Amino acid sequence: MAPLKVGDKFPSGIEFAYAPITDPSPTACGMMTTFSCDTEFANKRVVLVSVPGAFTPTCQANHLPPYLSSASALAAKGVDLICVIATNDAWVMAAWGKANGVPPESESNVRMLSDSKSEFGKRFGWSLGERNNRFAMVVEKDGTVSYAECEEKPGVVTVSGAEAVMAKL
Repeated sequence: MAPLKVGDKFPSGIEFAYAPITDPSPTACGMMTTFSCDTEFANKRVVLVSVPGAFTPTCQANHLPPYLSSASALAAKGVDLICVIATNDAWVMAAWGKANGVPPESESNVRMLSDSKSEFGKRFGWSLGERNNRFAMVVEKDGTVSYAECEEKPGVVTVSGAEAVMAKL
């Protein structure tokens, strides 16, 4: 299937595995559950960010931290939810969030989600074999994609970074 593009409707039925961050302790694990985009994205402006892997060099140093430090600025521009997906399992995503200071979900608009088999990335042509490529999209409250960009070179964060997304809001 072709990658999602500006003007497309975000597809229904998309789900990710999710272990909610309920406690900042790295030894406390939430119960894994299903994150339904149909439910969680409803009437929300969402930034969906994909990275190849939790704790990997570029993702850890240059991709996730700017989104976390820009969470308030993104909220001020009308973003209700920032969802970060990678091909790691839900507990690794939660641990990565905790290691980077993502607060419990009751205090945060950031969700660390698992696309463990790269199903979303493969379905929309944005995968790197068994991992998702590095991309970002904005889904508006009506479900319309208003921004969708994928990096062309590995290890580079330009069009999928927080700064690029903020410039388009």
